Amino acid sequence: MGSLLRPPVIRSALGVLDRSLFSKTFNLSAAAVADRRKIAAWRKNLQGDKALLAAERIPGVVPHPDQALASQGTKCLLLDPKIKAGVPETWTPILREGIASNELGIVPYDLHLDYDYWSYDDVMKSLLPPELRDEHDGIPAGFNQAGHVAHMNLKDAFLPYKKLIAEVLLDKNPAVRTVINKVANVGNESEFRTFAYEVLAGPDDMDVEARENDCVFRFDYSKVYWNSKLEGEHRRLIAIFQPGEVVCDVMAGIGPFAVPAGKKGVFVWANDYNPESYRYLDQNIQRNKVRKYVRPFNQDGRSFIREAADLVYAASANKEYAVAGPNRREKRRQHPNSRAAGNSSPPPDPDRKLIPPTISHFVMNLPASAITFLPYFRGLYAGREPLFAPHTDTKLPVVHVHCFAPKADGDASLLNVCERISSELGIEMKLGQVDNAHEVSVLEVRNVAPNKRMFCASFRVPPEVAFATRN
Repeated sequence: MGSLLRPPVIRSALGVLDRSLFSKTFNLSAAAVADRRKIAAWRKNLQGDKALLAAERIPGVVPHPDQALASQGTKCLLLDPKIKAGVPETWTPILREGIASNELGIVPYDLHLDYDYWSYDDVMKSLLPPELRDEHDGIPAGFNQAGHVAHMNLKDAFLPYKKLIAEVLLDKNPAVRTVINKVANVGNESEFRTFAYEVLAGPDDMDVEARENDCVFRFDYSKVYWNSKLEGEHRRLIAIFQPGEVVCDVMAGIGPFAVPAGKKGVFVWANDYNPESYRYLDQNIQRNKVRKYVRPFNQDGRSFIREAADLVYAASANKEYAVAGPNRREKRRQHPNSRAAGNSSPPPDPDRKLIPPTISHFVMNLPASAITFLPYFRGLYAGREPLFAPHTDTKLPVVHVHCFAPKADGDASLLNVCERISSELGIEMKLGQVDNAHEVSVLEVRNVAPNKRMFCASFRVPPEVAFATRN
């Protein structure tokens, strides 16, 4: 937005939004183009001369302010606020040339902007006192969105303005119908990472539908954990999983890792301790048609780690499999109305994908405590050494464990994560690469708070852990 185009400053009433006060008229100038066939050429020339108005969501070409000329099709180019119609000293060289040749004329132009034009940031900067913004790192703008619900976590200083903030956020985000504010930290009141909240704007409707990684998820946001800010992390790990592998998702939630992985032909043993998460996980497996690849469970993750290894081994021994259906092109060829239907060869035999005997990856996305589950990997494959290298080409599973760590300089946070993993496994693990023995690759996922970071630590289960005697 041009530096001179700013909304009015409004400090009249705490918590009251009067949209009419945001109407404002800007006295600008415009270059009237005599030959409308040359509008594009003049626009390009004046743009290079930095004479045009540079503002988002404002059309650069407008009808002439004189209604009679506008009715004849005369158009104008809006000019930078520094250029004044009656002050030639403000005109750029190209403007002067256009006026001298009678191809352009400079006329006053009143630009009317109202509440609908201003962005959320614009409105909040007008409403919130500058000292409040300066002290608390700007305006409260971030929120987690689950379907139509925007979930904010307002600082105490902004609570007197919470209804006002929510109302503006609702206005400026068409996909949002409900705005809530967290009133307790996730995990403080529930072991299932749900939280107490208050509705700031819109209906108290927490039944949502979210779309992520080509999948549809439906759930009651008040009963399960969901964080749209983790979509990139979900996508990153899913990309690592290969079709035909087995993944054990120990804290699967409603399935943001498991369901998209199933869609790409990955076998997933998906578990969550929260009965509500398990219920919605099961529904989302069905909704996204990945039942043949994804199996849901509702158990304590600690016991599930080793049980999943046993269940996968048993499924492989029983020669269980998934039948890969035809791709879209093949489905079209087989359709009765397809031109190729009568001439096509018989459909190929079903592609049976056998479940392998071992798990390739474990995902543990419970950053507040997942590291404390690592002792339960001891004895994961006790007595089953022949399944792995050097007896076969199969490597031991890779664990992807999410965790929090304080913000620190250099590699201090990463080393902190490695030390905690070493302590839980009972052997020394060093910072390094995932495929190197006894090394951990630690990736920062996101900032959670000014002094708190979320990480994903990946390492291959050490043989002395995997083949240890089970307790």
